[in-house]
Amino acid sequence: METAPIGPAKAGDSFRDRHSNTTETGKRKWVYALKPGGTLYRYRQWLAFVYLGIFFALPFIKISGLPAVQLNFPEAKFILLGQIFWPDDFIIFAVAMIVLIVFIALFTVIYGRVFCGWVCPQTIFMEFVFRKIEWWIEGTPAQQKKRDAAPMSAGKFARKALKHAVFLVVSFLVAHAFLSYILGVEEVWRMIRGPIGESWSILAGLLFFTLLFYFVFAFVRDIVCTTICPYGRLQGVLFDKDTMQVSYDYNRGEPRGKLKKNSQQDLGDCIDCKLCVNVCPTGIDIRDGVQMECVGCTACIDACNAVMIKIDRPVGLIRMASENQVSKKLPFRFNGKMKFYSIVLVLLMGIISALVFSRKSIDTTVSRVKGQLYQEVGTDSLSNLFQAKMINKTKKEVQYQLKVEGAIPGMIKMVDAGHDRLKPESINTVTFFILIPKSAIRSRSSDITVGVYINGIKMTKVQSTFLGPFI
Repeated sequence: METAPIGPAKAGDSFRDRHSNTTETGKRKWVYALKPGGTLYRYRQWLAFVYLGIFFALPFIKISGLPAVQLNFPEAKFILLGQIFWPDDFIIFAVAMIVLIVFIALFTVIYGRVFCGWVCPQTIFMEFVFRKIEWWIEGTPAQQKKRDAAPMSAGKFARKALKHAVFLVVSFLVAHAFLSYILGVEEVWRMIRGPIGESWSILAGLLFFTLLFYFVFAFVRDIVCTTICPYGRLQGVLFDKDTMQVSYDYNRGEPRGKLKKNSQQDLGDCIDCKLCVNVCPTGIDIRDGVQMECVGCTACIDACNAVMIKIDRPVGLIRMASENQVSKKLPFRFNGKMKFYSIVLVLLMGIISALVFSRKSIDTTVSRVKGQLYQEVGTDSLSNLFQAKMINKTKKEVQYQLKVEGAIPGMIKMVDAGHDRLKPESINTVTFFILIPKSAIRSRSSDITVGVYINGIKMTKVQSTFLGPFI
C-alpha cells in the first residue's frame, strides 16, 4: 500500500510493523476511544438510527401478503420486495452478487473505506449500540481505563456484570431479528410461544447467534475491522492516488508542535493535541498516513475541526481528500479505473434488470425418466415416461395443462389424472406418458416440444427428447 509522505520526523517509524491494537510484544491493546462529536458524527448518528429502524422493522413489513425480505436458506426460498425467488433463479442471485462486488469496488476506488465507518453493520452496532451502552454503564473511556487497571472490587464487578448482562440481552434481540430474516416473523413467534422440544434445533441456532454477536461486540470489537474483515485487506489493491479517503494534510500541518502564547513559532497548523488519535475506534494515528486499520469513520475530522476552530485556524487539516489533492493540490479526478468499474457496473445492472423482468412466474423443466425404455401402446404407438418439475412462484393455486406441440404429433397421458393444479409457492412434481404414433418416429432419439398452459393461457414451451427403437 502506498503511504503519504509525512516528513523526515516520521521517516523511521515502524508503526506498520503491527496492527494498531497490538503491542510491541504482540499482546492485545484495548482501544478506549473517546466519544466523538461534531457535524459528521451527528450525520452518522442519524444514519445509524435509520439503519437500525429499518433492520428491526423490515421483517414485519409485508408486500402483497409476503415479507419484504426473507432469506429462507433451509427451504431455498428467497423473498425480495414481495417477489419469491427459487433455486432456478440462481443466475439472478449470481449476477446480483457480482453487481454488489463491483459496486463496492467502485465505491472503494472513489471513497475508500467510508462504507465501513458509515454503513457497515459491525460499525453501526458497535459504535451506536454497544459502545453507547458501555458509556452509560461504565462511564467515559478515561474512567473505563482507570477502572480496568484497578483491582477487582464490588463496584467494578457490579458494573461489569450489568454491562455484559445488557450486552447478552441486546445480542439475544439481534439474534431474533436475524432469525426473522431467515424463517419469517410468524415462524419465530410460533417458536417462542410453542414448547421448546418442538423447535430445539432452531433454539440452538438462536443461542449460537446470540453468543456469536455477544462475543464479537463484547470482546472482538475492532479486531473485526483490522484483522478479520477481508474487505479491509482489499483496500491496498483498490486504492490509488485519486481515491478519496480520510487524509491528514501534512504540507499544512507539519512541522507539528504545541501552541505557545506570545511566542513566534515556525510550525504547521497541527498542535499535536492527539485528539484525532484518541477518538479513533481502531487506535491509529491518521497523521502517519494511509493505514489499513482506518475505517473512514471521520471521527478524527470532527475532532480536528473543533480544535482548528478554537485556535482560529482553517478547518480541513484532516479531511476527505486524495493523495494527489494533498500532495499536488490537484482537484478530484475521475480516472480510468473508476470509469472502467462504472461501465462494468452499468452493463451488469442492465443484465440483472433483463433477468428480473423476463423471469417467469411458473418455471417448468421436463425430462424423460432415466432407466426407462420406450413402451409399445397398441399396434401403432410408442410411449415414454416423463417427469416435469413445475415451480409455482405465485401465492395462488393455478390450473395447468401440458400439450405436445411442434412437428411431431403426440398426446399426453397423466399418471395422476385427477391432479391438474399447482400448489402455491412450491415445487410440484408431475409424472406423465407421451404417446407418439410409430409412423412419426424417424430416428432413435427425436426432439419433442411440450407446451405449458396455466389457467388456459400458454406460458412457455419446453424441449425434451423421445426415445424410440433403432431404425
